Parts: sequence; structure tokens; C-alpha cells
Amino acid sequence: MSKTVHSQVRTLPPLVGLWRGFACRIGLSLAALLVLMSLGACQPASAPLPPAASKAETLWTDFERIERAARARPAEQARELQQLYSRTLPGSAERLEALSLRGAMAARLRDRAMLDPILSELRNWPVLDGRPEAEVVATLTLARFQQDQGQLRDAKKTLLSLTDESIAQLTDRQRYRAAGLRSVVLADGGEFDAALLSGQEAMRLADQLGQSWRQALALSDMAWVYLRAEQGERARELANRALERARQDPDPETLNAALTILGNVYADHADTRITEKAYAEALEQARAAGGQGMLALGLGNFADYYLRRGDFAQALKLAEQALPLAQRQQLLSAEVLALHNMGIAKIGLKRLAEGTRDVRMAIKLDLDQGAIAYAAEGWAELGKYLESAGDWAGAIDAHHNYRRLIDQVLRDETRKSVLEAQESFEAERRAKDIELLARDNSLKAEQIRAQDLQLRLWAAVAGCVVVSAVLLGLAYQRIRRTNEALKHSNEHLKLQSESDPLTGLSNRRHFQKAVQRLTPAGGLTATVYLMDIDLFKRINDMHGHAAGDSVLVEVARRLRAALREDDLVVRWGGEEFLIVVPERDAEAARLLAQRLLDIVGQEPVLHGDKKVAVSASIGFASFPLGPHGLALTWERAIDLVDTAMYVAKAHGRNRAYGVQGVGSSNEAELLQLMPRLEAAWQEGRAEVVTLHGPKPLQEAA
Repeated sequence: MSKTVHSQVRTLPPLVGLWRGFACRIGLSLAALLVLMSLGACQPASAPLPPAASKAETLWTDFERIERAARARPAEQARELQQLYSRTLPGSAERLEALSLRGAMAARLRDRAMLDPILSELRNWPVLDGRPEAEVVATLTLARFQQDQGQLRDAKKTLLSLTDESIAQLTDRQRYRAAGLRSVVLADGGEFDAALLSGQEAMRLADQLGQSWRQALALSDMAWVYLRAEQGERARELANRALERARQDPDPETLNAALTILGNVYADHADTRITEKAYAEALEQARAAGGQGMLALGLGNFADYYLRRGDFAQALKLAEQALPLAQRQQLLSAEVLALHNMGIAKIGLKRLAEGTRDVRMAIKLDLDQGAIAYAAEGWAELGKYLESAGDWAGAIDAHHNYRRLIDQVLRDETRKSVLEAQESFEAERRAKDIELLARDNSLKAEQIRAQDLQLRLWAAVAGCVVVSAVLLGLAYQRIRRTNEALKHSNEHLKLQSESDPLTGLSNRRHFQKAVQRLTPAGGLTATVYLMDIDLFKRINDMHGHAAGDSVLVEVARRLRAALREDDLVVRWGGEEFLIVVPERDAEAARLLAQRLLDIVGQEPVLHGDKKVAVSASIGFASFPLGPHGLALTWERAIDLVDTAMYVAKAHGRNRAYGVQGVGSSNEAELLQLMPRLEAAWQEGRAEVVTLHGPKPLQEAA
């Protein structure tokens, strides 16, 4: 696996125009022009614009110039915007435009210190009539910053907080920005239908604004969305249209964006010359624009292209050119990309120590900025390249770091999901309480009227009592039904939050609750299996992601069929499955591991008219560990079987490695032994059993 996905995510904002601003269409309509011409005979000369109007027009012209060139020199343009900002009035349209563009620069530069005062001023807008519009601009600015930080879930949530009504009050230019940003963020989140709708809206607004450079960027956005949706032919068609539109009113920044997306959509095409030519011309345009940061990102894209083709020497040469450019421009995303690509290229050239050091530096920069998801991707890719280079100890260490970070991301997302679900439940309960209170007040009013009638007409007392009893009975029945509905809703929310939506298996949240009964004070008492589907990325690449989903669903079904009802089966993440069984007998553990290998690999998975061959690698162990009865927490137990699974993969995949005993007498000794598990096995300090899966059948189209 190369740096493709990682680099595209980092370089996405300049490709799809996330740094758009307002543009000012200056000119008269044809009808107005005819009126002025007809009046010209009666007027000796046209009156000059008032000084204030002339000043405002100059500001808008400067804004459009900066917006169009912002991708090339964001730090320089941010300083110029600060000067223009000082010439605007608080609460004016010009002040709103200056803040919007400066917010885009802060996102581009990943500068939180610049962003915070911008958001504060937008949220405390001094003009009452303009506050709703300023609040929407603040929300869009925050979402753009979150997207560039790699906080895609937060960016999506921020954007979805905007209603259609709030966006409709914006100008065409503002709605164009919002639609483009929504398109990119939703595509990154896999919601391609909604992303395409937003992209089409951005294209419509670009056509309405009538500016070729905006049209080119909107078409580039759509090409990117189609590429993410694996619609390569449509993506290439739109990328060519984007380049054609960019050439109608050429500027280096727009041409660079159009050429870069053209190179991206042709990266996996049979004719590699198209991508090479597009990237080379994109670099020429970056040099013409004088944008060192843009040039650094372009070199990063080109380096990534050579990494994917295994030309590590050329990739290293380009990445080494990109790094000083990014550092001089203080463009962190380009610096991280250059360091990462340098490290991966060096590993490919067998310079393992240097390469690992460079990738670790890139990961540290990401972590310093809070971009945990990007850092996790860095660890994952480092592990895969070290594995390919034969450095299994380094690969296992990288994999553990990846799992640690991805667990942190999952915990953060789980905590947010729980808070959101709790907030929704509390809102529902408050609404029910208000409804019951209203009914209770209504009932009290009825009782008061009944008492009044009692004073007036004693003969109606019996009727009033009956009516009151009926009302109380109805209220009681309604309360019971409401409580039952709330109970059912809670149970449904709990089930949803603890199940994987694709496979129907338990997820990590359910596991963390269920594992407590198997983890008394002395540590975990169970047998743990960690299974990883072999070469799953190749299945996705050859047959498409829908086929990959079919494989995951079918493997989950086979696992459920092979296990007992009280065994715990969890989709651990991606193509990994975790199985926990109470049985701790060594022979029973070995037999079950063999059965799991067989049931997964004996028959191919059917996807339409295709037969997809599947096999798996498994690591397993029973706890406490022999021969010393070493007790472990469930976290350390999973780390051990994870290491055993990696050793199984290192020996050819489609096999299971089970740890039956270790020479360690405490957890600290075990942690030192785990990265060298295979060596410890050979030295007699660990007892490992090996099992082989069935020979996979040939895939059929």
C-alpha cells in the first residue's frame, strides 16, 4: 500500500477549492445598459462614483484577486487580508467577506490561534439583521478547519447542523462555498449520493455566477467525488471538462488544481503517461504562481504516484525537494506529506532505520496538531511497508501504535455517540414529561370545573365522579404506554449502539461490557482468537467494495454457525474479528482454531456471479497463560494474540498460531517478549502451536 489515500486526504483542500471566497460580479445588465445609453443624449457626462462606493468596489476586487490566488501563498495572502480587514467597518458585508477568507486561510494553514478570534467575531456580529448570515459563515469556517485537520466526523456533524433554510439566506457565492464544502466532506464520509447532490448544486451556482475559474473548481470537486465513489470513467470525464474550463480564463492556481485532479483520476488508468504529464504540468503552474506551498503539495502528489508504482528512488528525490519548500512556507500538511513519503521511499530502498525515523517525525507533527486519525493512518502504512521489507518487529510495533490510536479515535467517537444518544433520549423524555404535565394540568382544570358544578348542581356529583375516574384511568393507561414505549426505545438504542450495522455482530462497545464477566480481579479467564481476512484490500481492488462487504457478511455468518450461543463474536475493526470463548482447554482451543480456518476458507464467497476465494490468519491463546498461570488484562491478552496473528501472516497467511505458554512470570516480562515472539519460540522461551487452513479454491469471474 502506498501513500495514495493519505496524500489525497491531505492535498484535498487545494484540489477541490475549499479556500473559496466571495466574488464580485461587476457590470451592468443589458437592460440597464440600454437605459443609460438612452439617457446619454440628455446628460452631458456621467457622474463619478461617490468615494465610499469606489472604496468598497476596490475592496471587493482585492477580495476576488486574493481568493483566486490564495492556494499559492496562503501565509502571504493572510497578511494582506489582515490589512484589508482593517479598512472594513464592523458589521459590514466587506468585514464578513474578509473574515470568511481569513477563516479559509486559517484552515489552510491549520492555525487555531488565527481561527478562534475570527469565529468569536462572527458569532458576536454587531448588526442584528446580519447575525444569522454571520453565524452560518462561522459554522462553515469551523467545518472547513475540521476537515483540513482530518476531523471528518466533526466536520460532517458541523455541516449537518445547518438547515436548508439557514443556507438559503446566503448569497449565491456563499451558497456555492457551502455546497462545495458539503460535497467534499460527505464524499470523505462515504455518503456519495448526498455528496453528488451538493456537488451538482455547487456546479449550478458556479454557472449562475458565470466565472470560468469557479466552474473549473466545481467540476474538479465533482470529479473527486466520483473518484471516491469508484466511478472512474465519470470522474475522468469531469476532470477533462474542468481542465477545459480552466483554460478558458487561465490562471496558474486554477490550472494547477484542474491538472492535479486530472492526474489523480488517471492514476490507476492503463495509460500512465496521462498522470505523469498532468502532474508535471501542474508543477509548472505551481512554479508560475510562485506558490512554494502549492509546489510542495504537487511534488508530494508526484512522489506518491511513484511510490505506488514501486519507483522508490524517484519518489525519494521528489519528496526531498518538497520538504524544504513546505518548511519555508510553514505549510504543515505539505511538510507531513513530504516526511512521510521520504520515509516510505527509504524503507522501500531498504534504508529501514532512516525511513522509520522520517515517518515517525511525520506522525509526531500530526499528533502535535491533534490530527489523530491522520497519525493512525501513518502508523498503519508504516507497518505495512516494514512488513514488506521483512522487519516484523518494527511492523508489529507500528501495528500496536496504530491500534492504540485507532482505539482512542473509536473511544472518542463512542463517547460522542453516547452523549448524542443520551441527549436525544433526554430531549424525548422532556417532551414526554411536558406532554404529561399538560395532560395533568388539563385534568386538574377538569376537577376544578367539576367542583364548581358540584356547588351549583348536587345532582351532577355522581356524573362528575365518573368523568374524573374515566379521565384518571385514561391518563394512567397513557402513562403506562408511554413508559413502555420509552423502555422499548431505550432497548432499541442500546441494541443499535452495541451492534455492527454491516455484519450484525457485536461491536467493541458491547465487547467492553461483556468481557467484564470473564475478567475477575485476577485477570481474563477465557480463550481469545483474533482473525484477519487475508489480502482483503486486494479483494476490494479486484472486485469492488460491494464484494468486500459481501465477504465480511458471509464470514460473519460462518463464524456464528461455527460457535456456540454463549461464545462472543465481535467485528473488531475493518476485516478483523475477535472471538472469546469460556473454554480454556488447550486441545479444545486448537480444534476450534482449525475449525475456524476450515469454515472460512473451504468455500469461496458468492457475490453475484463471482466466486471470491477467502482465507484468514488467526492468533489465539488461553488465559491465564501456562506454565506459570500468568494472568493478563483483556487489553494485554488481545495484544498477545494480535502478535501471534502477525506471525501467522509472516509465515504465509491462511494459518493459525496459538500461544500455549511463555517463560514470562509477569506482565512486564511478557511485554518485552511479545515483539520477539517468533525468536522466543525458536529459543524455547515460548510454546507455540501452528495450524494450516485449507487450500483456497480458484476464484471464478
